[in-house]
Amino acid sequence: MHVAFFLLLGASLARFLLRHPWEDRGPWIVALSAALAVLYLLDRVPGARATPRRIAWLFTVVAVWMLLVVLAPSFAWCAVPLFYTGLRTLPPRAALVLVALLTLFVVTAQVQLSHGGWDPNLIIAPPAVAAIATAVFVHAQRQADRQRALIDDLIRTRRELAATERREGTLAERQRLSMEIHDTLAQGLSSQQMLLQAADRTWDGDPSTARRHVRTAESIAERNLAEARRFVHDLAPADLAEGGGLEEALRTLAARESAAFRTDGTPVPLPDRVQSALLRIAQGALANVREHAAATSAAVTLTYLDDQVVLDIADDGRGLDPRPPARDPGVRGHGLPAMRVRAQQLGGTLTLESTPGEGTVLSVAIPLSTSPEAGS
Repeated sequence: MHVAFFLLLGASLARFLLRHPWEDRGPWIVALSAALAVLYLLDRVPGARATPRRIAWLFTVVAVWMLLVVLAPSFAWCAVPLFYTGLRTLPPRAALVLVALLTLFVVTAQVQLSHGGWDPNLIIAPPAVAAIATAVFVHAQRQADRQRALIDDLIRTRRELAATERREGTLAERQRLSMEIHDTLAQGLSSQQMLLQAADRTWDGDPSTARRHVRTAESIAERNLAEARRFVHDLAPADLAEGGGLEEALRTLAARESAAFRTDGTPVPLPDRVQSALLRIAQGALANVREHAAATSAAVTLTYLDDQVVLDIADDGRGLDPRPPARDPGVRGHGLPAMRVRAQQLGGTLTLESTPGEGTVLSVAIPLSTSPEAGS
């Protein structure tokens, strides 16, 4: 529109000078044309809001143009770019009034240029051009408004999605920490409590046994401290970090808990996350056996099959009802759900076989197709 305005202004000035050799009004026409060009250059910001300064500028430009049209009707078609300037600067009703006024001036100028000859196009063409220009502007404005609304929706959706992802990440981290705390610190603290209570009961009658309980509690506290430091940084369990692998870590764990350990099948490399999850599940299961099963023996078996690795923890304790409780029983009920979540996160399953009074077998199967990337 800016380019069109200056082209029309230059063409109108050239037409006037060609049709009307230098005469009395010639200097005025040239001066007003230059003034109109300068005024138009003062403020050419598309889509600027209707501030008092901009409205004053617009009406000054329109007033100079009207004066030019009165002196030289050939400047009438400079109104077309002014249509758009008015439409994007003024409120809708005021803009339509301005367009109607500019159209009236154009019609009057065209009639003057006809020198009294009647031509219906002189009456119809300017309003038609004004209507087309207004319709094009309104359509473009609506399209722009729809695009802005769409962009706003996309930005809002992206922000909501980012907030949701942050919330989900926070919940996932909380769940990870709750499982880690339950399987390590909580179990370790429970063991320390039992050992210290036993030491307190035997301190007077059997000091050597009491001291042994205290030393065992001290070693558990040391391991818990190492575990706490590692899971805060999302590292492997301390037993795995010692470099012996899953089998060695399970063998060490079973020895601490006075359980038997064996492996079946041909060992294959497992992703770090799978090893960590199986070790955590074994820790939680053996802690449950120690605290609740009243078992005389327990066994840990790691089996490598063609398509999966299976971890079994069996005991000959009092057993339990394998059905999930109807409601959350509190902290004590966190262990099995946490083990099940760990298995499901790796595409595996956890099954529990138990009958009251006949012991319990907990079995975890993890597909060997679990990719290293998924477990990293």
